[in-house]
Amino acid sequence: MSIVYDKLIAKMKEAGITSYTMKRDKIIGQATYKKIMQGGDIDTRTIDKLCEVLNCQPGDILEYVPDEQEQPKE
Repeated sequence: MSIVYDKLIAKMKEAGITSYTMKRDKIIGQATYKKIMQGGDIDTRTIDKLCEVLNCQPGDILEYVPDEQEQPKE
């Protein structure tokens, strides 16, 4: 996976947002929360909701890190 959510997880911890908070406030579902924690794929609607809640831009919560196998060899 080339998209990592380390920034998002850190922002959620800073804001005191937990899986319970996400479910209670109907921000995202438990399955989506689990995908984020495990580095799975999430859709743009989820990114939109998270940016709204965290008052940030997508680049503040997502990062592209190329897989080792995708890097060109010199």
